[in-house]
Amino acid sequence: MKAVIQRVLKASVTIGGQKVANINSGILVLLGIVSDDSQEDIKWLSNKISNLRIFSDNDGVMNTSLLQTQGDAIVVSQFTLHASTKKGNRPSYIHAAKPDLAIPLYEAFVQQLEIDLSKKVQTGQFGADMKVEMLNDGPVTIIIDTKDKA
Repeated sequence: MKAVIQRVLKASVTIGGQKVANINSGILVLLGIVSDDSQEDIKWLSNKISNLRIFSDNDGVMNTSLLQTQGDAIVVSQFTLHASTKKGNRPSYIHAAKPDLAIPLYEAFVQQLEIDLSKKVQTGQFGADMKVEMLNDGPVTIIIDTKDKA
């Protein structure tokens, strides 16, 4: 799994002109899944994101986690995170998991993040044409790949 985590002042997801997710202070997670991702990856990544110290403490130092700030989260599926651009100029998405595998893993990740944060996590809709809007705070953008956790 690969995640792009953005600290936001606000974020929203719109599908077909209808706003389906909307948060203020928190994080926007763009999540890409490959075929060999597992429950272990889900648990590890959710824990890492929940406890990632990317919010300012009282001294203005990034030393506080989303869990501590009780901020909100939106998770959006994004298979393009696994694009290969080695050949030519048209990206290949051969490494991205197919929907029959990716959807259950995506849903399991959202459920695990809700458990870790003890709150509802908002989402986009898997496979939909989504318009994602956000105001990045900082800017702070972190990329985490579960293949690099060792």
